[in-house]
Amino acid sequence: MSEILALKWSDFDFENGTVLVQRGVVHGRISGVKTEYSQDDLPIHPKFAALLLEWQNECLETEEGWVFPNPLTGKPYHAETIQQDYLRPAGKELGLNQSLGWHTARHTYRSLLDDSGAPMGVQQKLMRHAQISTTMDVYGSAYSEAKRAANGVVVDRFLPQKDNSQQLSA
Repeated sequence: MSEILALKWSDFDFENGTVLVQRGVVHGRISGVKTEYSQDDLPIHPKFAALLLEWQNECLETEEGWVFPNPLTGKPYHAETIQQDYLRPAGKELGLNQSLGWHTARHTYRSLLDDSGAPMGVQQKLMRHAQISTTMDVYGSAYSEAKRAANGVVVDRFLPQKDNSQQLSA
């Protein structure tokens, strides 16, 4: 979230459909990203790019060109405040047992990438992890239906479907 809040319009290349992640903001302090692997161009889907361009017409224009400026300060929001004032209350309202946090979104993104069939190396790059083990071990969680389907393929290889047509005619 720190990197999203630190985005500037100049980080976007809408013509080529990319965004360069190169800074983060934590407790109001703007700095570079955590690791060299975190600084990277990421693809932007055309539908999302269209939403961003709509937002650009609506959002507060700041000297620095922040994408998500706080209208009171013109500076990036504090992630902790958004989480405390909006995200967690929304989770409670939805009846979720665990409190929502920014890492919930990252874990969900990883699960959705996995469910989409994206190769592990692609997932690692999209999540900008230096080590693939971080992608697999820390953020690894599959949906129940995906686990059921994968398990079914293996079981069907060892326990092929019996041909019941002979039994039915006998």
